[in-house]
Formats: sequence, C-alpha cells, structure tokens
Amino acid sequence: MTWLEALILGIIQGLTEFLPVSSSGHLEIGSVLLGVQSEDNLLFAVVVHAATALSTIVVFRKDIGELLQGLLSFQWNESWQFAFKILISMIPVGIIGVFFEDQITSLFTGNLVLVGSMLLITSALLFFTYFKKSNEKPVGWFHAFIIGLAQSIAILPGISRSGATIATALLLGVEKNKATRFSFLMVLVPILGASALKLKDYLEAPEAHAGLSGVAIVIGFVAAFAAGYAACKWMVGIVRKGKLTYFAVYCLIVGLIAILGQIWM
Repeated sequence: MTWLEALILGIIQGLTEFLPVSSSGHLEIGSVLLGVQSEDNLLFAVVVHAATALSTIVVFRKDIGELLQGLLSFQWNESWQFAFKILISMIPVGIIGVFFEDQITSLFTGNLVLVGSMLLITSALLFFTYFKKSNEKPVGWFHAFIIGLAQSIAILPGISRSGATIATALLLGVEKNKATRFSFLMVLVPILGASALKLKDYLEAPEAHAGLSGVAIVIGFVAAFAAGYAACKWMVGIVRKGKLTYFAVYCLIVGLIAILGQIWM
C-alpha cells in the first residue's frame, strides 16, 4: 500500500465512519478500485477506525468530561447508568468478536456483491426512520441491548455502524440527540480495544505485515482523524434535522453499483 492509497483510504474511512453509509463497505470498494487487496487490509481498517474513535473523543470531549466527572462521584447517578448501558450494548459485538473473529476476517476479501447487498440493507434501515415521527424517549436498558445488536450486525462490510445504531434507536423512539450521542460513544471501547489488540499483534510480528509500511499507517491515521472530525460534527446536525433519507438513497445507488460492478467485472 502506497502513501497515496493510504491517504485516500484514510479519508474514505474518516468521512464514512460517521456518515450512515458504511465505512467498512467503502473501504472494501476503495480497496478493489485501488487494487489494494492483501491480508493487511484488516490491520489498516483497525488503524483508521482508531483514528476516527479519537476524533469522536475530541468532538464529544465535553460529554465525556461530564460523564467521567459523574463516575468519580461513585453514586448511582445518570453517568453510572449511562456507562452500564454502554457495557450492555457491547455484549453482542463482544461475543461475535471473540468467537467469530476468523469468520469476520474472511468477509473482508473484496466481495462487492456482499458489500452491495449489505448497503441495500443499510438503505432500508435509514429509509424506515422517515416514518418514525415521535422520538422523545431516553436510552433505556432494553434500548441499549437492541442498539448493541444493531452494532454487532454492522460488523458486516456494507452495514453502516452509525446508520444501523442511530436508525435502530430512532425506530425505538429514542430522542434524536440522545440517539446520536449514545451511538457515537458506545463504539469507543470496542474500537480502541480491537485497535490495541491488533497493535500488539503487529509489534510482535511486524514481518507478517510487510506490505503495510509505517508511513502508510501514519498517513492513513491522520487522514482518517481529520476527515472523521469533520464528518462527526456534520452528522450530529444531520440527525437533528432528520435528513437520513438522503443517505438511504445514496446507499441504494452505491449498493446497486457495487453489485452490478462485481457481476460485470
């Protein structure tokens, strides 16, 4: 992977992580178009996901600061309840990550029919939110688990994590700002944990990832962070204004193009 390819893929990851269009799906499509198909793709994906997680921390630094302040009071307050709801939401993706890691890895092979099909599912989820007009609930305990299930399904390339979790929360009647905040903060621990494990593997056996240089990793990280920061702030406003149906149309078009492109290649 060259530095230019890392730059392009980093920007793609940063922009699409927070916009409901599937970052993993776009990384797969971008990898195919650029001809970057190797075992290093998953490592690079984890690195740029860590960059976008960092951009989330920067954007929501005030919310995270208030949350940490509440946790330090050591009382059963809103902060502790929110933290436990985050833990509950992590259960499904944690189970899948531990027991089905090899199966997940095998999906990242540039199969555009799979990516396109999953983008069509993302499109349908986003479209359904158009019909949900009443959103006044906070994130409840049951909501947290169901949103966590949506996040676990988003492991599939083409299913948007932000799209699946935010759309699920909205369909459950969660208030828009609360749905967005919970969706973005719930992913921090799984992404940072996966990134730490992959970094450990890389440091123990860097020769196994000879096709991915340190320069490419750094450029991809910086590009993903900058693009992710901009996209995250943009996405907060998009959800508040209820404009998710535009992305439903986008995912529908890209999904069909990916499927037809794979068939005709």
